Amino acid sequence: MVNADLSTVMQSWRKELHRFPELGYQEFTTAEFLQARLSEFGLEFFSGIAGTGIVARLAGQGLSPAIGLRADMDALPIQEHTGLDYASTNTGVMHACGHDGHMAMLLGAALEISRMPRPPGDVYFIFQPAEEIGAGARRMIEDGLFKIAPVEKIFGLHNWPDLPQGLFSVCNGAQMASVDYFDVTISGKGCHAAMPHSGNDSLLAASQIHQMLQSIASRNLDPLESGVVSVTQIHGGEAYNVLPETTVMRGCTRSLAVAVGRKIEARMAEICVGVAGSLGVTVQLDYRHGYPVLVNTNAEVTVAKSAAAASFGGSMIDLAPSPSMASEDFAFMLNECPGAYAFLGAGDDTNSRLHSPAYRFNDSILPLGADWWVTLAHQNRG
Repeated sequence: MVNADLSTVMQSWRKELHRFPELGYQEFTTAEFLQARLSEFGLEFFSGIAGTGIVARLAGQGLSPAIGLRADMDALPIQEHTGLDYASTNTGVMHACGHDGHMAMLLGAALEISRMPRPPGDVYFIFQPAEEIGAGARRMIEDGLFKIAPVEKIFGLHNWPDLPQGLFSVCNGAQMASVDYFDVTISGKGCHAAMPHSGNDSLLAASQIHQMLQSIASRNLDPLESGVVSVTQIHGGEAYNVLPETTVMRGCTRSLAVAVGRKIEARMAEICVGVAGSLGVTVQLDYRHGYPVLVNTNAEVTVAKSAAAASFGGSMIDLAPSPSMASEDFAFMLNECPGAYAFLGAGDDTNSRLHSPAYRFNDSILPLGADWWVTLAHQNRG
């Protein structure tokens, strides 16, 4: 178990990391801090993977499997409004998702494991840049992550304020949704608002497309399937008395299965073609695939739960876990290697929400997360 002294140290690390948040692929100061701590622990490490990523190795007893433990490093483009005495010193940038806490937990685990008898297999501590925006996991893989860290299993952990403090939640199969992005450009014929018959209204087409996109989940997907289509931007027109020639819509889609994502994409294309024909406008759909569905492998979920039971007690394991429609680029790592991604309940009386300018990480879960990593490393067998 992580002792009180290490818990206090992890809090100090987290607060220091919180003071200098950095956006994806800009985590240079963060990387320097992590490298300094890893050097103090006597761990060998590789740096500069995907620009700022780090992989540290702790040699085991030569048994299989070698495992990877991953924490994310980047912050968000959010102006902090917490009033904390260790609030962000970087204007417009904030650790509003708890990545400072994730790094502190993994550092704590690295220190604790380095003090203990060697674990059965090699342990690789993976600090990944650009999770929020930029697909840092994919870029680490492209930069040779799994050659630098030849792991047979990989695990990730995220604080989750919507769950009670200390509750461990992990799903067999899909844990988090895919996310894709789209731009719909509608080109009509602009005209004076007093003479709408002389033009082809791109705004009217946008409104119809918007409504019909909302029918995809309710009328085209099986009610037992999960899918979301969200239009988050509509831009068109500049004057009170002119119908614009062009209107642009933007947004994202999410699903928990590849087939559902494909169905959403296909139906969006059909809707755009249909509205274009009915209203005499041109509609161009630019649909881009983002992060894939994050799918846990069942054997590794069992390993993760076993470590959680040993760390927290069986009563702190969620017996009816639910996946999230949010997305995570750890999915790219799970596409390459068996593993599991879990949530650690962080709910407390601050009622914090992820990605909020008022978000506050719950420091009470730091030792819980570190304990899970430590147990996972020492309990893990093939």
